Amino acid sequence: IGTRLVLVGHSIGCYMILEMLKRNPELKVLKAVLLFPTIERMAQSPQGKVMTPVLCQMRYLAYLPVFLLSLLPGAVQALLVRLVLSGISSLDQCVVQSCVELLSGDCAANSMYLGGQEMRKVLERDNLTIEKNLDKLIFYYGAADHWCPVTYFHDIRRDFPQGDFQLCDKGFRHAFVLDAGQEVA
Repeated sequence: IGTRLVLVGHSIGCYMILEMLKRNPELKVLKAVLLFPTIERMAQSPQGKVMTPVLCQMRYLAYLPVFLLSLLPGAVQALLVRLVLSGISSLDQCVVQSCVELLSGDCAANSMYLGGQEMRKVLERDNLTIEKNLDKLIFYYGAADHWCPVTYFHDIRRDFPQGDFQLCDKGFRHAFVLDAGQEVA
């Protein structure tokens, strides 16, 4: 009953945290840490402009190849994932297994559907919820985040000068979990 929460979200998880705070104001949240927060204008971001057509209109084209990949043995799937991610020099090996699990037909279809919904639903920043919970929120933006450009950081900091907004100076990218999970933690 008296449980107090510290919430940590990344990317769309930050949007979900703000939704939780809005829908359940009685939640006893001490702090919410929002990492690389995609809480506004997702489809207008540089990455959103590329991915919106893919996730909203062309995702159906991916279903057959993903289904065929899911029929391959796990070792072959892992090899293909390593090949695709070979450009990441310090790839965390637990990422490979997670990516293999994403190749299940239902998981991939649901992920692409969720991505399409994000592009359609995450439009305007929820200033009212942020204002009501500003003392609980810590925002951590990436300096080179293509999902959440640095202009979004400057905009929110301007609109809420008393808030806790930090800009990453360590060069972590939006998908930091692929190669810098330990450092961010």
